[in-house]
Amino acid sequence: MSKTDKLLESFINTPFPTWKDLVTLLSKLGYVKLEGKGSRVRFVNAEKRSVFELHRPHPSNTIKAYVKSEIVRELTIQGFIKK
Repeated sequence: MSKTDKLLESFINTPFPTWKDLVTLLSKLGYVKLEGKGSRVRFVNAEKRSVFELHRPHPSNTIKAYVKSEIVRELTIQGFIKK
């Protein structure tokens, strides 16, 4: 199992992953982080034509459950997560 696979598995199995974990995972999967205004952040994977537009969590550093489920759904559609 590769490091990326372990990061992906950890992200899926952690109820509230941290922002740092998300950024690390997406960068390993080929996404580029583009800062927007305020807390907006866009992650773009040109090869897969996939874009995530998220708000950096605040005041806590954890990803909310609905955001995590959207990310998992998109990563499944893009083929990064096998069912």
